[in-house]
Amino acid sequence: MVDVHRMPTAVSENWDWQLRAACRDLDTAQFFHPDRERGLRREERDAKAKQVCHSCPVIVECRRHALATHEPYGVWGGMTEKERQVALADTTTRTVA
Repeated sequence: MVDVHRMPTAVSENWDWQLRAACRDLDTAQFFHPDRERGLRREERDAKAKQVCHSCPVIVECRRHALATHEPYGVWGGMTEKERQVALADTTTRTVA
């Protein structure tokens, strides 16, 4: 008999959380910076994106996905690219130490 516990889960199970995301029907430009966006404009856009994230019912799943896949761009799970880089570096440092 086949051990179904070792089989990969259906793809939809890995992504269904996105159907409940607060950002689902919003313009992605709010979450991903345009080329050469810097300073106050970027900070303001990131802050607005994070406001959406903090009211999102799937913020944990989103953040977990972004960290697991090393998502390189945008605000995911209430975290910017830099914040994810720091979190991943901290995890690596704790694992090595």
